[in-house]
Amino acid sequence: MPMISRYTHQGLTWIDLESPTAEEVATLAEEYALHPVIANELLVSSERAKVDRYENAIYLILHFPIRNRTTGHIEEAEIDFVLLKNTLITTHYELVDPLHDFARLFEFDSYLENTGLGDHAGFLFVSQMRELYKHTLFILESIEEEIRTIEKEIFDGEETAMVTRLSKTNRALLDIKSALRQHKTTVKSFSQVCTRLYGEDFAMYASMIEGDYAHIEQSVEEDRQMLQDMRRTNDSLLSTKTNATIRWLTVVNIILLPMALIAEIFAMHSQYLYLDEPWQLFAAFAGMAVICTTSVLYFRSKKWL
Repeated sequence: MPMISRYTHQGLTWIDLESPTAEEVATLAEEYALHPVIANELLVSSERAKVDRYENAIYLILHFPIRNRTTGHIEEAEIDFVLLKNTLITTHYELVDPLHDFARLFEFDSYLENTGLGDHAGFLFVSQMRELYKHTLFILESIEEEIRTIEKEIFDGEETAMVTRLSKTNRALLDIKSALRQHKTTVKSFSQVCTRLYGEDFAMYASMIEGDYAHIEQSVEEDRQMLQDMRRTNDSLLSTKTNATIRWLTVVNIILLPMALIAEIFAMHSQYLYLDEPWQLFAAFAGMAVICTTSVLYFRSKKWL
């Protein structure tokens, strides 16, 4: 459902578009003299992140990891940013919780005063980016909590179940990494072009975004490394458990095979094979018992049992 929201604070304007229509984009393009290329790209989603510099604007496309409320899976959401001198336009094609939360914060002047937005839209963009990265860190914290839980339970004898949990957790980290895969170069490019619109002093604030992304990138890699270590540990435990099971089955088969052979021999219909005296039957059973006992003692000496 198309939606357009407009917020203002001390001369700064933020316009948020969700699945905009061609008429809405055309109206904004006329109001803010947007380049036709920007107007066209705001109407369709893009798989590629980028940053373009225009005469009166900077246009960015970035993707962020968002947790689906229904499935709980991490999905990739695109957000387009159009930075003008005193106006920031954002466009997305689905509900993005961090932007929704930022909109509620925008309604409180006390929050905006504490963030020190400054006198142009570049500061508003930095505040939004930091909130979006903070949301990514919240997702990472939930994944790290799952990793800590797995670490505690990995030695509880549930190695097979741990394989599934480890795989799901690793998938979540891969989804985050995939969503942020082009941020490093795009944010760096923004830092290089933003000073032309907002002045050299703004470079310090742009570098804050790079620092936030670097922190997320490091956290993802550390979590993936820890997960890989736990996966190797779980694989070792699972392999040891499997080998022990195979060893037990092998020992049981070796012990039972001679006894089964004796039983099969006496089960043959032959005039030379008969047990018509009780002591003969007991002797056969005794022979099986001796073979079984000898086999068990042997395997215990080899520490197979």
